[in-house]
Amino acid sequence: MAKTKYYFNSQTLKYEKVKLSWGLKMLKGLGFVSTALVFSFIIIALAYTFLDSPKEKQLKREISSLSLQYDILQSRLKQMDLVVKDLQERDDNIYRVILEAEPIPLEVRNAGFGGVNRYKNLENYNYSKLMIETTKKLDIISKQLYVQSKSYDELAKAVNSKGKMMASIPAIQPINSRRLRSISGFGYRMHPIYKIRKMHSGIDFAAPIGTPIYATGDGYIVAAGVERGYGNRIMINHGYGYVTKYAHMSKFKVRKGERVKRGDIIGYVGNTGASTGPHCHYEVYKGGKAINPINFFFNDLTPAEYVTMLEVASRDNQSLD
Repeated sequence: MAKTKYYFNSQTLKYEKVKLSWGLKMLKGLGFVSTALVFSFIIIALAYTFLDSPKEKQLKREISSLSLQYDILQSRLKQMDLVVKDLQERDDNIYRVILEAEPIPLEVRNAGFGGVNRYKNLENYNYSKLMIETTKKLDIISKQLYVQSKSYDELAKAVNSKGKMMASIPAIQPINSRRLRSISGFGYRMHPIYKIRKMHSGIDFAAPIGTPIYATGDGYIVAAGVERGYGNRIMINHGYGYVTKYAHMSKFKVRKGERVKRGDIIGYVGNTGASTGPHCHYEVYKGGKAINPINFFFNDLTPAEYVTMLEVASRDNQSLD
């Protein structure tokens, strides 16, 4: 119930009721409503600023999930790009070198997409830029994989026409990897005797004395005897500019001038020459120049085993000779 208000009339010396006109009543009502609306607006604004509605919470969860999926997609794209680059590197610098084929020109591998706007249908969306960039990356990787696939088709034809050459080129490990103890790879390593960093022109396969050593490709024995530092060593000429050397052997199973096939036993692991432990020191030469043998184990290793071998051989450790 509204309170009745009075005022003191100085002329009549009486308290009289305050009577408001309709205009004042309406103005007062409008003032109350306006004040209520202002406070309501402030409360709603604060609520929307600091508190999330159920719909906003749901949208934020979806955005967070999409951001995570986008990051995962970008990470996978980077991994795919690294794999493609590794395939290209091995294609140009190993397989094509082995088969004496010309490397694929860089402008062919990295050819872009000309002509009309391929991504017009992805424009005018909230995240058009992200979608276009991701689609472009996928297109580039797809194009590179297509070029790589055509390259392998070309190499397959070359392999078929060069069967004898492929049988001659070193392509396996000189000893059974399941009997390995450790590996010291190609490159500068700490010399076990001189205690200085010295170029190690091969790979050391530590294994028990008497472990069989295999010819890594078809060829003929050009040397089977003692060499300073190498101890008992064998050299095989495979033709096509390739020669392999096997050192520190305990004994031979072949003689100079004898022809051998890939996988034939040519001798056994020993500890002769400048050696600090039983192992097979293995070198590969192309055109008289020592090259990393790790690139010639593609016949008897799975991709996973090759990655493990590559990681172990690249460690900066001490050689065994």
